[in-house]
Amino acid sequence: MKQQDENREVTKALVKVSKALITVSVLFAVCIIVVIVTLVAPIDHNPNEDSRQGNGRADQPAIVPSTAVSAGTTPRPIPADAWKAPNDNTIPAGKDGEMIKYGRELVAHTARYFGPQGSIAKITNGMNCQNCHLDAGSRLFGNNYASFIASYPKLSNRSGRVEQPEERIAECFERSLAGKVPNPSSKEIQAMLAYMKWIGKDVKKGQKLFGNATEKLAFMDQAADPAKGKEVFMMKCQSCHGANGEGLLNADKKTYANPPLWGKHSYNDGAGMYRLTNFAGFVKNNMPYGASYHSPQLTDEEAWNVGAFVNSQPRPHKDQQHDWKDLKKKPIDFPFGPYADQFSEKQHKYGPFKPIKDAQKQASIIKS
Repeated sequence: MKQQDENREVTKALVKVSKALITVSVLFAVCIIVVIVTLVAPIDHNPNEDSRQGNGRADQPAIVPSTAVSAGTTPRPIPADAWKAPNDNTIPAGKDGEMIKYGRELVAHTARYFGPQGSIAKITNGMNCQNCHLDAGSRLFGNNYASFIASYPKLSNRSGRVEQPEERIAECFERSLAGKVPNPSSKEIQAMLAYMKWIGKDVKKGQKLFGNATEKLAFMDQAADPAKGKEVFMMKCQSCHGANGEGLLNADKKTYANPPLWGKHSYNDGAGMYRLTNFAGFVKNNMPYGASYHSPQLTDEEAWNVGAFVNSQPRPHKDQQHDWKDLKKKPIDFPFGPYADQFSEKQHKYGPFKPIKDAQKQASIIKS
């Protein structure tokens, strides 16, 4: 009888141990499953959170540029026959070479000689020609001088007469540099002319070049938007050009490292950059710093919009009422009337440009 009681107690003990082992096993299995699920499950990753931690600013989420995933910023191949500026070793020796070098110096550092503190004359706003003609007019789609000389002398649709290249150079002082026209026969204008002849020495009249001047972007279906352009400016431009577009002076306080984009020291409204098709193509291939035709940082739409914003800001005015006597030859993006068509000044300034272009073509067909 005693033996039976002992057997029952042992059986009960074994049952308890078995239950305990089963419970432990189940809990262990659950833990393993949780660990596996944790490792393989998708992580809810917030890139802005990482940016905030990296910047040490928990109160200010990082701005993620819309261009990050845009096809408009993908690398573009440069054709093998794209225009290239000649090498410096092709500059001749002697007086001719010295004039070419002096001309390049004047293009690169115009304000040293003609700015508000210029050593030769005080007749410009302080910008350099190089601020709009990058790398002294030698950069691909950087408003370069590739075919400048080859295209002159030519009939100017703006003035209505045949102009010589030195006249066009002098005009830039009055418009892009918002200043006064120097004597076209002066040593300085002749030196700049010599430099431009050298840089375009291999280009023939009428030759089609890839990379010449500025790229002409495809027209948008809608008008460029200054409000959206302001967002692009704040994100990508103001760090170099200033929150108020005032630019950044060099240490000498005589020339600009980064030019003003509006205000009294910027280009006036008679300059080529005040035409949106020029400005958009320029910034698309060169801005912000580090951008190029091969590696653009702005989409086409952003380029159009930031151009609209910049050119909506105040700047010096030039009387242009005597320009473009033949209204049919007025550019589609010239923002001052009168016009040969019925489109408004606002549409001529911001677009959409395709309807204007189509109307011009239709008018030429009817006339012919």
